[in-house]
Amino acid sequence: MGDTPTAVFAWLEQQEAWAPLLFIGIHLLRPFLFLPVMLVCITGGVLFGPIAGTAYSVIGTMLSSLLFYRTIRLVPSGLKKLKTIKEKWLKRQSNLTVRQVAVLRLVPFIHFHLLSYCLLEISADFKEYAKSSLMANFPLAIIYTSVGQWITLLSIPMMLAFSGGLIALCYMIRKKYEVLVWREFFQTSA
Repeated sequence: MGDTPTAVFAWLEQQEAWAPLLFIGIHLLRPFLFLPVMLVCITGGVLFGPIAGTAYSVIGTMLSSLLFYRTIRLVPSGLKKLKTIKEKWLKRQSNLTVRQVAVLRLVPFIHFHLLSYCLLEISADFKEYAKSSLMANFPLAIIYTSVGQWITLLSIPMMLAFSGGLIALCYMIRKKYEVLVWREFFQTSA
């Protein structure tokens, strides 16, 4: 059992260009394998180091986001389910900003593609979605790849405190205006 990490590192050294491609492929298969993004990014940091692991994680999460953009419209039931979850989660008809999505991506228990759906709603076209996804995925890859081992050493209460702090930060950087629908503002009693 103790020789397993050594064998994995030896295999990676022999693979040269195939190991990063395999890692990026795991990012693409991650939703089907029910792996959390955090775990894959931490693994990239352990296997490739902080710089190369971050680069491969950014590429993998970006390709995963772009694949989501292209395929979600082919599955209307999935799109409807994400919309329902978002409406239940946010309660109001408000949209998250790119900065809020970037912060929420750092919270381990919030679904990656639900946040991708939030980016999809605020993006006008594919180019804007790609730019927003890159900006939202970059902090995720940097934090979990570079500081991944530090996060894995945290106790459960510390992890909950960290997640609570991220949610509080997201609340502080929210949009500060309210949108009222005409009918809701001028309600008539029937």
